[in-house]
Amino acid sequence: MSQKTIVWHKTSVSKQDRQALNGHKSCILWFTGLSGSGKSTLANALARALHEQKVRTYVLDGDNIRHGLNKDLGFSPQDRVENIRRIGEVAKLFVDAGIMTLTAFISPYRADREQVRALVEEGEFIEVYVKCPLSECEQRDPKGLYKRARAGEIPHFTGISAPYEEPENPELIIETDRVSVEEAVEQLIRYLKDRQMIP
Repeated sequence: MSQKTIVWHKTSVSKQDRQALNGHKSCILWFTGLSGSGKSTLANALARALHEQKVRTYVLDGDNIRHGLNKDLGFSPQDRVENIRRIGEVAKLFVDAGIMTLTAFISPYRADREQVRALVEEGEFIEVYVKCPLSECEQRDPKGLYKRARAGEIPHFTGISAPYEEPENPELIIETDRVSVEEAVEQLIRYLKDRQMIP
């Protein structure tokens, strides 16, 4: 079907209407970092804390998404780009729905993260760099992936045989080898309150 036959249909309920109903803003909190750095742990801990404050949230987790929406993708550079492109589009829909959207993806390439930032309005993309030394991530290795990558069983593994491009100007840096989950959640909530994203 030609793109010329596809026309954007304006909805009767706006993002602002949904945010007003919810009593808070919507945005993407994009957790990026090495495998084992604590992205999913932080995203889920924050989601729980926000839920208890009556804030509507949803977590898009890298592994979970690859069970469904992106189960046709591998881990080649090209597939990683497409993985993040799709997630960006889904996250944009959640923002439009008025949901505080938390994404936990390695998302190793800066260009891909910036492409997602460009999908939403100014201030609606909050890059959270979950910073943790590779040595610490390897020591944690909750899924045994680093051990397998070192053994050559997993190709294109970020930090071992594939690059990770650190964020240059993230909104937040959380060093999970230095702060507890509770301290990190407090830092995140303070950031959202200071910017009047949540009451």
